[in-house]
Amino acid sequence: MDIKQIKELMTHLEESKLTKLIFKNKDYELHLEKESANLPPARQRVVHTDSESAFQSEVPLKGERGGSAKVDAPGSYVTSPMVGTYYATPAPDQPQFVKVGDKVDENTVVCIVEAMKVMNEVKAGMSGVVAEILADNSQPVEFGTRLLRII
Repeated sequence: MDIKQIKELMTHLEESKLTKLIFKNKDYELHLEKESANLPPARQRVVHTDSESAFQSEVPLKGERGGSAKVDAPGSYVTSPMVGTYYATPAPDQPQFVKVGDKVDENTVVCIVEAMKVMNEVKAGMSGVVAEILADNSQPVEFGTRLLRII
């Protein structure tokens, strides 16, 4: 896939009602996602598979993760230190680093952010209890994306 094809996919995504597009191939995986305030407050999932591609859209309920309610909850946030992919587990067959309700301290590893094939451990950086996990496993994240809320 070349840059022209990627730009075409981006244009089609912007013009559609979809919020997320995942294109998988043998050699790579492309994730495109957009936010829209005009989407209905209902959860829907549309999946279309055609040979090696998958198209998926998910609209969260109002107030859910990524929904239209943008109220800061009490506590502090662990944020992504870089652009990459968030992983809640050290390996696919292993349990999560932390779960809601777990006590953490400054040195507790709470997740991994993969960047350029390097697995970077993210530590809590504070003491408290995990109140909320804000990212989904294997989700692309930007620098500063809120990953967890600790109270």
